[in-house]
Amino acid sequence: MMVELKLNIPKYSKERGIIYSWEDGFTIETDIVEDQIVIAANKEGLISLAKHLLFLAQDETPVGHHCHFDEYNSLETESKELVITKI
Repeated sequence: MMVELKLNIPKYSKERGIIYSWEDGFTIETDIVEDQIVIAANKEGLISLAKHLLFLAQDETPVGHHCHFDEYNSLETESKELVITKI
């Protein structure tokens, strides 16, 4: 059984660069516990992260572009910084 979920992913353009797209009410927190990277998020946070990953996955998004998340722009207080880079 599969569930279909439709997402609007901004198209990459050289002029705009990375476009962050958040679901209303998202919550994301990160930590490092015993050498493990832990990402905890509510439904809206998980969908938001999925949208950012799909944005980076576009053929038009150049290698080396990244999404940088921290407690000042998207993560909960005291979260560890998270950088996801396209290789």
